[in-house]
Amino acid sequence: MTIDTKTPTLGSVIDVLESLYDPAWARDWDRVGLVCGDPSLPVRRILLAVDPVAAVVNEALEWHADLLLTHHPLLLRPVHSVAATTAKGQLVHRLVRAGCALYTAHTNADVAAPGVSDALARVLGLTDLRPLVADADGGGARGVGRIGRLTAPTTLREFAMLVAEALPASAQGVRVAGEPGGIVQTVAVCGGSGDDLVGAAREAGVDAFVTADLRHHPASELREEVGEGTPYLIDVSHWSSEWPWLAGVANRLEGVLEAAGTPVEVQVSARCSDPWLFRVPSPGGIVR
Repeated sequence: MTIDTKTPTLGSVIDVLESLYDPAWARDWDRVGLVCGDPSLPVRRILLAVDPVAAVVNEALEWHADLLLTHHPLLLRPVHSVAATTAKGQLVHRLVRAGCALYTAHTNADVAAPGVSDALARVLGLTDLRPLVADADGGGARGVGRIGRLTAPTTLREFAMLVAEALPASAQGVRVAGEPGGIVQTVAVCGGSGDDLVGAAREAGVDAFVTADLRHHPASELREEVGEGTPYLIDVSHWSSEWPWLAGVANRLEGVLEAAGTPVEVQVSARCSDPWLFRVPSPGGIVR
């Protein structure tokens, strides 16, 4: 096969990705990097998505993508086989047969600067960003979550409405714990599951904490401890909280590869891969 020198190889695209999201930054339980694909083959089209689910793989193959870049790993837990007798094995076989590589940037993208939480913070209008919990070796820039400020204070109700409008729609919508008329200006965010950072948000003295997958007990215990005080909690869908990161990855990839004289076509999947499909509101009012 003759490879056009103006077309990057998968290996050169991975070099760019790993300069942005070093695999060494990933947590020790995580599984990031190349899942399948030949680094020597050319890459002309890259599809970006949060989840490597069947619908997203369908989209990648229909678009004739050479690389599917996802945030969440396909094979997070150890496996001894990728036979096509399982749902995940089938996806691997389909990707290999179609010549589409799969690459994952997960917790290394979470702590990067800019990373997943930076993207979430910026679509919510936050400025003066800094890590909620800084990485010891990150020079003050890398770390989990972000803290920022709104340009002007607003109420919790208005801020929750802003969150709902800024993020892609989901069946869950936006859940809020706190006084609707409470004032919000300093905000902590964490893209993806962040209820282990509730304590850090409180210690940081922020007015509100926006994240996903908040469990009952951490949320309830915090609100009991602070009473009508802060931080207020805003819980959004996991997928929605991480989707904004994709646009930044697309722009950075395109920019670096075009500057190197090896442009590619990059597309962000708008397909919702949130597993929750619909919500039935409880009848009647809520008694407090």
